[in-house]
Amino acid sequence: MKNLIISLVLILACTNLPAQHKQLSSEATIHIITVGPYQPELYSAFGHSGIRVLDPVNRIDDFYNYGVFDFDQPNFYLNFARGFLNYRLAVMDYRRVRNFYVSQNRYIHEQVLNFDQEENQKLYEFLEWNAQPENMYYYYDYFYDNCATRVRDAVEQTFKDKVEFDGSYIDTDYTIRDLTDIYLQEQPWGDLGIDLCLGLPMDKKATPYMYMFLPDYIELAFDNATILKNGTKQPLIKRTIVAYEAKPEASTASAFTPLYAFSLLALVMIFITYRGYKKNQHKKWIDVSFFTVIGLLGWLLFLLWVATDHNAAATNFNLLWALPFHFPLIFWLLKKDIPNWVAYFYLFTAALSTLTILLWAFLPQNLHNSLIPITLIVLIRGLFIYHQVRNNERNTN
Repeated sequence: MKNLIISLVLILACTNLPAQHKQLSSEATIHIITVGPYQPELYSAFGHSGIRVLDPVNRIDDFYNYGVFDFDQPNFYLNFARGFLNYRLAVMDYRRVRNFYVSQNRYIHEQVLNFDQEENQKLYEFLEWNAQPENMYYYYDYFYDNCATRVRDAVEQTFKDKVEFDGSYIDTDYTIRDLTDIYLQEQPWGDLGIDLCLGLPMDKKATPYMYMFLPDYIELAFDNATILKNGTKQPLIKRTIVAYEAKPEASTASAFTPLYAFSLLALVMIFITYRGYKKNQHKKWIDVSFFTVIGLLGWLLFLLWVATDHNAAATNFNLLWALPFHFPLIFWLLKKDIPNWVAYFYLFTAALSTLTILLWAFLPQNLHNSLIPITLIVLIRGLFIYHQVRNNERNTN
């Protein structure tokens, strides 16, 4: 029993000891890694950032990757929907990581930090501490806390005021939405999804510091950063290595863009509405189907705004045309005699849609232009429903 107690005490004592890190050699270097975009996947279209610790003497060549998540984590999809997605820092074999990105034809740039042995050791120990199970997880945020910003934060937290990021190199006045649009030109449907689900916070003018949610701007920021050494400011980056230059590839963007698809749908709906008006026929299944989709979409946008921690989904002006009330109201559309109050609701919907289209270019939120045809359909079908109900009422009387 005495031996058991002593053993437990020793185990507990050992778990409380500070982690023992290797001492990096004088030949060690630490690199900021920037990986180019990969268009076949939406999440990789913005590129990637990480930190490489290279020490040939100690045979260390590790890649510190803040962009890892696990589909098998408990309640993954629920947490993702609510904005509680856990990302983590993982330590990987850099050679394997490099080969993977090369296989995807993504450029790899390595910025060698202008550190001495002591500074390398300090950042290395921070990364090793951050990689411990109790420290590795963080709540991912698209624009404010992601795999790129964590690279910057690791350096800032390690060296505090010694490192300074000078944003004067930024000569554009992009919003966050503008910046995402640049990277999604090959993915028009992904661009639509982001513009649809994310609201007014996306249209905030980005500061130079905010630009750094993108890996390319992390690279630029480090190129323009300084570190205080012996009382003088020196460049934070010693040199840049192009580890792999991507080969030119043909565009993979689909010609069938949302604007084309929704414009075609609008033309079809205009034709159907015209025929229904001339023949005084109301094919209710068309409105039930269309407004069910619009209503459910409206509820999704509303819940993303009020019921999740997705801050960028707040104050979504797409709710001007995607009213959630459409979904319960479709049950009254199914009635043989549609109530007058339903007709007036659709007249209000048509008026609101008209106003939205007229003010489209002046709204504080930059709505996706491909949604104009959808808003036009809401307008036209709203007027048609109102006309049919009022016309049927007159005929009955």
